[in-house]
Amino acid sequence: MRYCLDTNSAIYFLAGRLSEPLPDGEWLISVITELELRSYSFATPADERKVAEFIGQIPVVDLTPEIKTLTIAMRREKKLKLPDAIVAATADAAQAILITNDSQLAQASGVRCMVPTLKT
Repeated sequence: MRYCLDTNSAIYFLAGRLSEPLPDGEWLISVITELELRSYSFATPADERKVAEFIGQIPVVDLTPEIKTLTIAMRREKKLKLPDAIVAATADAAQAILITNDSQLAQASGVRCMVPTLKT
């Protein structure tokens, strides 16, 4: 199975805040998630290194003509914000399940989604 991590789920994963491990499978992130992670305000340099190592180990999917077409359709039809539409379109194009803690994105995107629970 293939999975695409949204930015919020990647942050929670890296911080150890998910209540259950992510499912086994092939993982990827959108170029949007990479950009959002790299521009995040980190508490410590160690946190920034952890994110850089994570990005170095996971495939980052750049914009392709198919992702652009899907993004445009999602923006028009689903009224998604541009970054959310790109992430959802990346998951769709990769035939991946989108892992997101954004329940509105999960409901509105029209792609297969999984919303992981967080530790309390």
